[in-house]
Amino acid sequence: MSDRQRCPRFLAAGDAHVLQTGFRKQSSQGGHFVHPPHVGPMRLWTLHPRYLDSKGLVAAWREALLAQKVLAGGTKGYRHHPQLSRFRAQPDPPGAIAAYLAGLADEAQCRGYHFDTAKISRQKITGQIPETAGQLLHEWLHLQAKLRVRAPQAARQFGVVPMPEPHPLFRIIPGDVREWERGAFAPQPRPE
Repeated sequence: MSDRQRCPRFLAAGDAHVLQTGFRKQSSQGGHFVHPPHVGPMRLWTLHPRYLDSKGLVAAWREALLAQKVLAGGTKGYRHHPQLSRFRAQPDPPGAIAAYLAGLADEAQCRGYHFDTAKISRQKITGQIPETAGQLLHEWLHLQAKLRVRAPQAARQFGVVPMPEPHPLFRIIPGDVREWERGAFAPQPRPE
């Protein structure tokens, strides 16, 4: 597979600044910057970052940096977020999230984007974290729905992939969607 096939360019007009800085210009005159709007819960994808469009890759980077801060005890917010449970279950949680961030940075570099890798903790685990095929496929369907709306070209390109590859940190094992995923995003019962 060529670099062009492995690293598709999803850079939309005006996204170069977002990819370099992680910020979007609020106005062309004021030069103020604000974080891109955070939509939905934190998502630390099991999927390989090659499947993410530019917005998804930037969001994954930003959310993984937040997760790194949470796992290092640097913030009180998101401490109980279910997406962090598989990292907390590792002997070295900060090292696990650092390895996750390194995978995102590698994909960004492959696409010609610049993510500040100095923000990644120096300690990284060298092994892989087991994750279930059910979790991978659940996320695949979730991402495909997002791509159909915001990146139709990517949705068409990856729509023929029956079983996506995982992020390099994860090793896929048999199993269903993880309990932490079902519990976090399950519909709530209606009050009677």
